[in-house]
Amino acid sequence: MRRAVLLAVLLSAAACSTKHVTLGGQLKTHPTAEENYEAGVELAKKESWPEAQQFFEYVKTKFPFTKQAALADLRIADLKFAQHLWAEAVEAYAQFIQLHPSHEEVDNAEFRMAESFFKDSPSEFFLFPPAHEKDNRQTERAATALAAFLQKYPKSKWAPEAKKLLDEANGRLARREWYVGEYYWKHKRWAGAAGRFETLAEKYPGSPHEPEALLKLAEAAVKLDEKHRARTALQKLIVRHPDDPRRGEAEKLLASLR
Repeated sequence: MRRAVLLAVLLSAAACSTKHVTLGGQLKTHPTAEENYEAGVELAKKESWPEAQQFFEYVKTKFPFTKQAALADLRIADLKFAQHLWAEAVEAYAQFIQLHPSHEEVDNAEFRMAESFFKDSPSEFFLFPPAHEKDNRQTERAATALAAFLQKYPKSKWAPEAKKLLDEANGRLARREWYVGEYYWKHKRWAGAAGRFETLAEKYPGSPHEPEALLKLAEAAVKLDEKHRARTALQKLIVRHPDDPRRGEAEKLLASLR
């Protein structure tokens, strides 16, 4: 019985030891930067995050002028991303970009940094309040970073995914403007409503809320005795959305303002 228990303990201990980490948790380092870097990559794939980071840090310290040292910086950022440590990931990717601005994987780092902002923004998960009711500063940062990425790297392999995330981020922000604009509208706070509906139309064209936002912007502007602003909004509605059912109402209101 005792032998069986002892054998089980030994087997368990052996399982804790790997070809890269000793039984006591010490790294089994290798002679070259490449070997140590690959050890970190292998451990990262197994989700052994602390040990993987130790190998990447070792590469940076022991072999600072190798290509693996630069890659280790990027992989450390990837570890933060994989663990959903979004703020830490943003910081790590930003550091990589600053230290290695001409690196062949810098577009990867810039995309992942923008994606980290997006991941850290309010979720649309159904158990929580809608994203448009939450603080959207991270969503704004994500949209700004994603737009900058697409402008800088239009042919990057990450561009299609960045475009998809940007559309989703802008959709969330447009819904936020609509939600706040509607709040002001219902409380007859015309200046606030007009400002929100105008922002929605200008910053997020193509939003499903845009036609109604333009019409309500015009109506709020009329109440504020800002006829030029109202005419501009109505003309945009007619030109941008010629088949919208609100076109007739917009044309009628526009005619009354001449």
